[in-house]
Amino acid sequence: MFSADQEASRQREGLRLRHVNLELWENLEAHHTQGLSSRELVVRRGQPFKLTLLFKQRRFNPRTDTLLFKALIGDLFMEFPATLSKGSSCREWGAQVQLGEVHPLSVAVHIRTPPEAPVGIYSLQLRLLSPNWQQSYAIASFILLCNPWCQLDAVHIPFEDQRMEYVKNDFGLLYMGTPHNVISRPWAFGQYERGILEICLDILQVSPYHCRDRQRDYVSRSDPVYLSRVVCAMINCEDDQGVLRGNWSMNYADGVPPSEWTGSADILKRWAGSRFRPVQFGQCWVFAAVMCTVMRILGVPTRVVTNFNSAHDTNGNLVIEEFYTDTGEKLNLSKDSIWNFHVWVECWMTRPDLGTQFSGWQVLDPTPQEKSAGIYCCGPCPVAAVRKRQVDLAFDTRFVYAEVNADVLRVVVANGRVLDQSLDTEHVGSRVYTKSIGANKPQDITYAYKYPHGTKQHSKCSQRCKQSLDVSLSIEQVPAAGKDGSFSVTITNKEGRPRVLKERANAQAKEYCGGPLKTFWELHTHLQIAPRGVLTVRHLIPCSQFELTLGAGALVNLAVVIKDVRTSERALVSEELNVTSPEISIRVADGDYLIQNKDHRVHVSFTNPFRTPLSSATLTVEGFGLIEGKVQSKAYLLQSGKTMEETVTITPKEVGTKVLQASLVFQNGPAVIQSFHTVFVSTH
Repeated sequence: MFSADQEASRQREGLRLRHVNLELWENLEAHHTQGLSSRELVVRRGQPFKLTLLFKQRRFNPRTDTLLFKALIGDLFMEFPATLSKGSSCREWGAQVQLGEVHPLSVAVHIRTPPEAPVGIYSLQLRLLSPNWQQSYAIASFILLCNPWCQLDAVHIPFEDQRMEYVKNDFGLLYMGTPHNVISRPWAFGQYERGILEICLDILQVSPYHCRDRQRDYVSRSDPVYLSRVVCAMINCEDDQGVLRGNWSMNYADGVPPSEWTGSADILKRWAGSRFRPVQFGQCWVFAAVMCTVMRILGVPTRVVTNFNSAHDTNGNLVIEEFYTDTGEKLNLSKDSIWNFHVWVECWMTRPDLGTQFSGWQVLDPTPQEKSAGIYCCGPCPVAAVRKRQVDLAFDTRFVYAEVNADVLRVVVANGRVLDQSLDTEHVGSRVYTKSIGANKPQDITYAYKYPHGTKQHSKCSQRCKQSLDVSLSIEQVPAAGKDGSFSVTITNKEGRPRVLKERANAQAKEYCGGPLKTFWELHTHLQIAPRGVLTVRHLIPCSQFELTLGAGALVNLAVVIKDVRTSERALVSEELNVTSPEISIRVADGDYLIQNKDHRVHVSFTNPFRTPLSSATLTVEGFGLIEGKVQSKAYLLQSGKTMEETVTITPKEVGTKVLQASLVFQNGPAVIQSFHTVFVSTH
């Protein structure tokens, strides 16, 4: 206890700071940033965060003492005093003091950040002002992120399940393959792995935008439109020190094949660890998944989206030309292409630059296809603008519209002469998928991009130049490892005379991004059809024709040309399909409900379904929060029908839903076989 004279004497002394408590646990929980960094205070803009200041010798006196804060990001700074009231504007920097919450010599200060504040690393300084005394302190640094929980933030998304899925969830599914056989590929976004937040902030610092004009870049980081465009350009390395180098050549000797990546963290750590040299190699799903990680960490709601039968319209005429021989072989004659699937991201934000009707989901595509304003970047393009066919809006709306809506002109040629052509207006953008909220299944969002067939707004219809011979193709059994594939061709004769027909079928491997490869199966036969008759012909593609030659998950272009022998009238039909991948079995001995910090055994096995032995097979098991690093086992030769097994001990470190991933790579095949298994971890 002090006498009145002693207390008065102490109050005349200058106010000095002893300690600052960043109240990490309370702030991280309130700001939904637990686990993002082990070193820094991470908070979200538009929401106050708490500091506790402990002073030396005497109490803070609001009548005579002033707390003046200064927040700095780069060369920019904002100064603001601490007051006893909340302040008049939530859109300005401010601080509110609460006296003696914990200790007589302490005060709690709630720092208020605007919902439009730039994203990045800030340093916080404090100047203590007393009569005839002042002292300055560098008290803390903190990372400020976008805030989808704040209604005034441009990235606010209204429902908690959306925020959990599109911001906090660190596991996702990428959809690949074809509309006939959609493949779910697991991906670990990895935003809670050590150092990943800091690496994502490095992406902003390394970008050309920042290097050219640091001050302008810091100011512009308040806008998610700008922020997303910078990140989109930095995921590929075409114009800068970007994260990934693309490779579609099938030669990956100098790096990692795109199909072998299972998560973003490994890629981002390699990029940072190499002093920002591009990681080799990526393709569309890798580019998109890594961008999803970065945007979720920055606080922007983001989801990975797959467009099946995605058009790459190089000349902007909204028509994709495809050329075939009269035997059904697809030719590589056009610069345009249709990718069996193409993967991009959607980010949620308002668009004050375009109008409120274009707020919401925005397409961003980091795969380097075409330049946008001089750089390899695409978007943000409003999904609503694509649906409304307003292709003149920023950014890159016409290109994205073509990806989901372009027409396909199929032309049959021989000896430099056009024999037949048809226009298909429904093939492109046949399905658009993303992962469902809270479930490991696809959500069909096709009609967010286009109106349903048959509606008044959807006026398109498929056309054929000749109508008297109608041909359709349907897949009866998708090719799979160890199993044959089958399809049927249905021919309708619309004329009142019999016909003799020549059928030519061709199956050839293809790249997912559109380029045809070698023919591995073909058929030539003659058919007869009655007047006004309907004829269905079934065909089998033996698995011996495609198994390890194509590999699991491989893509196939299947085409059939029907020719009337008398009139030379022709009809072409084509479909694209993928070989079904076999499964890796993942079984947890104790069931799928696990206890934190307790050992659990997992049995992982793979049985070779191919008729050919697999050489140098490597089985890898991993799972963030479940296993430290990766567990691998190898088999020099895995005979047909034989099984390789591995028992892995996992010790869950974090509660919640977690995912085990298993992948198999083998030397005598181009594919990677992947499976995943979801478990739930609790404290008891």
